[in-house]
Amino acid sequence: MEWFDAVILGIVEGITEFLPVSSTGHLILASKLMGIEQTDIHKTFEVVIQLGSILAVIFAFREKIFTNFELWKRLIVGFIPTAVLGFTLYKTIKSLFAPETVAYMLIAGGIAFIVIELFYKEKEHHVAHVEDVSYKQAFMIGLFQSLAMVPGTSRSGATIIGGLLIGLKRKTATEFSFLLAVPTMLAATAYDILKNYHHFALDDVQSLAIGFVTAFIVALMIIRWFLSFVKKHTFIPFGIYRIIVGIIFLAVVL
Repeated sequence: MEWFDAVILGIVEGITEFLPVSSTGHLILASKLMGIEQTDIHKTFEVVIQLGSILAVIFAFREKIFTNFELWKRLIVGFIPTAVLGFTLYKTIKSLFAPETVAYMLIAGGIAFIVIELFYKEKEHHVAHVEDVSYKQAFMIGLFQSLAMVPGTSRSGATIIGGLLIGLKRKTATEFSFLLAVPTMLAATAYDILKNYHHFALDDVQSLAIGFVTAFIVALMIIRWFLSFVKKHTFIPFGIYRIIVGIIFLAVVL
């Protein structure tokens, strides 16, 4: 992979990791448009550069992450469903990484966002702070997160939808989604590296480093913007975007 390709994919990852539009899906679609073959090494590259985005979350929420042990216990509870299913279904999940799967799931998720937002009404009793999320709510959000193992679903999209459905305020659901990404993506990245490290050459390491740094910088900017966005807007624009992108790829690319 050329350094320019790594930069482009790092930008795509940084923009889409925390927006509810599926970072994995956009990486797959971007790679297809750039003519990059979906080899095992490239699939692992797509997972590993997500670590750059996760580092951006750690930096942005460093005070909560490094000082709030009670919050960490809830994040671990939320991580359990994905950990169990991800470990047992690893090969099956990898086989689903295809543009057509992404397209269909982008459309399905877009419809889900629009429908839920049309009926969702934020109420006073809804959870307003991530520290107040219960263990039961954390586990249920984790179940929603496990759906995102299907590429195109969007990890952030699934967890935000789950948070809204079980009584979190929009900003709280978004923040919890960001924080839950830390144990989830750290584990996914470590597992992928362990499974595929013997395939990497020096050139691959250089590409990973470029993609990693690019994703970190872009993701940090997106996190700050998105948290400001959700205070005043619904997720309907992202639902519409998902449907449009999914249809375009069904009609033109596939």
